[in-house]
Amino acid sequence: QVQLVESGGGLVQPGGSLRLSCVASGSIFSRNAMGWYRQAPGKDREWVARINSGGNIYYTDSVKGRFTISRDNAKNTVYLQMSSLKPEDTAVYYCNTVIGVTSYWGQGTQVTVSS
Repeated sequence: QVQLVESGGGLVQPGGSLRLSCVASGSIFSRNAMGWYRQAPGKDREWVARINSGGNIYYTDSVKGRFTISRDNAKNTVYLQMSSLKPEDTAVYYCNTVIGVTSYWGQGTQVTVSS
């Protein structure tokens, strides 16, 4: 069983920064791709960023140049550094990994960008 626990969300003004963290249980972390998703009120959950076990990184277009995903395998942790935040970045942010045919999600952390 894999457990993912996100933290680091909060209220920030437009143009500000936040760093989200996701700690994963289990010894398989280093071999798995990890992703961040978000869900804004009234919208579908959308993919934000992904980092695979080899360190290859991908972003959705709307966050390129503003968000940075990284991982620390020694700490079983994946991060999402968010800068130049916009009101449209407001959402609940979720950490995700897929093992076999099972997709695992954390409980989410709220990010609100507002003045």
